[in-house]
Parts: sequence; C-alpha cells; structure tokens
Amino acid sequence: MTRSARSSRRMVQVAGTAVAALVALSACSSSSDSDSGSGSATKGDSSASSSPKLSGTVTVFAAASLKESFTALGKEFEKDHPGTHVTFNFGGSDTLAASITGGAPADVFAAASPKTMAIVTDKKDAVGTPVTFVRNQLEIATLPGNPGKVSSLKDLTGSKLKVVLCDKAVPCGAAAQKALDASKLKLTPVSYEQDVKSALTKVELKEADAAVVYKTDVKAAGDKVQGVEFPESAKAVNDYPIVQLKNAPNAEAAKAFIALVESPAGRSVLTEAGFLQP
Repeated sequence: MTRSARSSRRMVQVAGTAVAALVALSACSSSSDSDSGSGSATKGDSSASSSPKLSGTVTVFAAASLKESFTALGKEFEKDHPGTHVTFNFGGSDTLAASITGGAPADVFAAASPKTMAIVTDKKDAVGTPVTFVRNQLEIATLPGNPGKVSSLKDLTGSKLKVVLCDKAVPCGAAAQKALDASKLKLTPVSYEQDVKSALTKVELKEADAAVVYKTDVKAAGDKVQGVEFPESAKAVNDYPIVQLKNAPNAEAAKAFIALVESPAGRSVLTEAGFLQP
C-alpha cells in the first residue's frame, strides 16, 4: 500500500470516530433534556396539588341573631374564594341543632349558647371542640320614642304593656328568664317566639310594645325600634360557639369559613354589629 493510500485510510478512520463521538454526545444531551423536563413537570404537578382551590357550596346553620354579620362575612368569603357560594339557615339554635342531629346536611354550626351546641356535640355530630367566637347581651326593644316609658326590666311586668319573649328553649329566651329570675320578677308575655328575629318583628310591626332581645338585634333594626338597657342583662350574657360538622359535605371550605369568623377581619365585622369579644 502506498503512503498516499495509508494516509487517506487514516483520515477516514479519524472522521468516523469523530462522527460517532458527536452522535453519542447528542444522545446524552437529548436524554438529559428529557429527564429535566420530566422532573419539572412532576415538580409542577406536586406544587399545584399542595394547596387545592376551594370551590362549591358552604352551608352554615347559624343563630338568627347572627344574620346580618354572617351574611356580610359570607359575601367576603365568596370574594376571597372565587368559585364558592355560602348559603345560610338562620333560626333558633335549638331548632337548628335538632335539624343537624336529624341528618340535615350542613358544614358549619354557630349557636347562640353552649347548651344548644351541646345538643350537637353530645350526638358526636361535630368535629373537634367548639370555639366561643363572640358573646351577646340582652336589651329591651320598644316602639320608637318609647311610648310605654319603659326604663327597667320591672316595667315590663306592668299589665298595660304587651311584651314578647323568645321561647325558653331558645338561647335568648333562656337568657331573659335568667335575668328575670335574678331580679325575682315574673313576666307573662303575650307570646313566646321561636327565635329572636321573630320577637323583634312583633315590635317592629307594632303588634307588641316591647320585647327582650339582643343588643345586636336592636342595633340592626335601626330606627324601627328603640333600645333600653337594663343592668340585669349583665348576669345573662350568652357565649356563641362555632364548630365544623362531622359529615360536612364541604369540609375544607367549612374550615376556611370558621377561620374567617375567628380572624381579625371577622371579629371586626362582629364587633361592629354589637357583639362582645369572648
């Protein structure tokens, strides 16, 4: 073989080796890029699933006296969590508790007394321990201008006045009875109402001269009624507990709503409505 031929052959071998090296390097690079992309996708999926977005309906059973403040908080919740909807069932705490233990679907229960909350917790229908988030105090609601000249709880015992009380099984009724007992007073109302809003409505419609309700209800009514404070109410202040329910259809949203109620923003709304801090 001539020198020229050997030289040509050596050049072909070197060129072949270089091409092979380039192919191998390209394959490694492609594999590395593929692995990197796969890792990024996995990381992204993990991040996306770590904090699920709240959605769906949150059903809250709450004492009638919470209507105005909870309705405002419900709107705030929906604003903070697009895709959610808060529905409320307001009424007497004892009636709501009975509905819950009877199987009514709900996520959160906010009662106007520990006694009515116990109806639910005793049946093991709650998750965890209820937390007291506000307190409420009684006040006398009279017609605007107070034509009956009511200035004390004792004045309500006069036979000339038509007075309405909440039913004794309802927290506001139990508190009113406690205040009357502390004062050693007896009062026979023209009617017992199933929740505090119904008692207040009797005065607003001028079907009664006065009613023993909560300060928050008098404030919410504005100029439709006039409030009269009485010292005995300090002996019958109600604690309001709240809890997530055991079979909550939307448990995550229930926790978030309770967190809002207990937050500084929630407390601000409740305090503005006239509730006392726990």
